[in-house]
Amino acid sequence: MRQQEDRALLPTTTAAGGPDAAAASGPSGRLRTAGLVAAWYASNIGVLLLNKYLLSVYGFRYPVFLTACHMSASALLSSAFAAATSSSSPRRPLSRGQAARVAVLGAVFCGSVVAGNVSLRYLPVSFNQAVGATTPFFTALIAYAVAGRREARATYAALLPVVAGVVIATGGEPSFHLFGFIMCVGATAGRALKTVLQGILLSSEEEKLNSMDLLWYMAPVAVVLLVPATLMMEPDALGTVLGNAKGAVAVVVSILIFKNPVTVMGMLGYGVTIAGVVLYGEAKKRSK
Repeated sequence: MRQQEDRALLPTTTAAGGPDAAAASGPSGRLRTAGLVAAWYASNIGVLLLNKYLLSVYGFRYPVFLTACHMSASALLSSAFAAATSSSSPRRPLSRGQAARVAVLGAVFCGSVVAGNVSLRYLPVSFNQAVGATTPFFTALIAYAVAGRREARATYAALLPVVAGVVIATGGEPSFHLFGFIMCVGATAGRALKTVLQGILLSSEEEKLNSMDLLWYMAPVAVVLLVPATLMMEPDALGTVLGNAKGAVAVVVSILIFKNPVTVMGMLGYGVTIAGVVLYGEAKKRSK
């Protein structure tokens, strides 16, 4: 899940993705910003490498389902954050224009992440990242096409070496795969379109949203789109999880009915156990 462009995950970013000026003022503010940036780098690089391992090395064949799991986690965590902060910053309902833009943004985001995951099955991470580095090129083109935003000629000229470098890298890449390359370019263009649309929602005076609210609205939209896509494109993925999901559902229902106390460590341990069972099932399936 290549999400190095996902600024919505950072609660103190502006439309351009930079640190909020108020949050960055003073030593404590700068330290908090540095911590957020470090966490952002670590999480995105970790997710990228883990997805590469799952999809290419481990042999997990369900990139759409993997994306659905990611967006489900984003929806749950953003909802938890929203619940924790709702008393201090109540949310206004979305206008029709905002809802339409959030829906489009969710669809674009899903498409870009799925394409990125698919590309990881065929391309090495290094080449994948080299292609992803052309995001500013696509962003400049899409910003002009969608928002009519022009850059200086020098800016466009500076992007030419970016594209030229990828062309050179493509010709010299020993593990080049045409379908993987097409998916990677599609994912890069999708991230660029997402950046432009996200910038409109985060900066427009009429339709302005903050970054965490945007994630809170967008993640459920992505899940709603990805679940039927998984059912249609990767029906075998459900066999991986349904048997194990029964135990998780039983735990949740029992907690709701019997009100038995639970701890964070207990739930973490159960989650690790479920993950181990899933991995065991996948390993057994591959060994046959």
